[in-house]
Amino acid sequence: MGQNRPLSPHLSIWKWRVNMAASIFHRVSGHALAFAGVLMLCWWLAAAATSPEAYETFLGFANSWLGLVMLIGLTWSLFQHLCSGIRHLVMDTGRGYSLSVLKMSATWVFAVAALLTILVWAYILLGRGA
Repeated sequence: MGQNRPLSPHLSIWKWRVNMAASIFHRVSGHALAFAGVLMLCWWLAAAATSPEAYETFLGFANSWLGLVMLIGLTWSLFQHLCSGIRHLVMDTGRGYSLSVLKMSATWVFAVAALLTILVWAYILLGRGA
């Protein structure tokens, strides 16, 4: 009898919306910052406080393709979480609850976070050549 139980209807009723994505990515970016970001920050500080060799090891990783992907991802996570947090602060005032504004603000969160990440890393990477 337990095999004939219906599945939860959420899989067939709900459609993927930008509001759902903004909420999910707000949580994901917060977790990324809390775990990977804190680990990278602690490694950097420990390496800087330990020895020049330890710091060179950290820089070697940070300048590798994996390190750059992680640092760019953490930068995006920071801006995604910041922009989404600002959106939530505005919503806490009771504004922006119409469906059109919710959709627009969620879209802007992704766009601004991506733009800020690109600008920061363009500045960092172009500054290396100077």
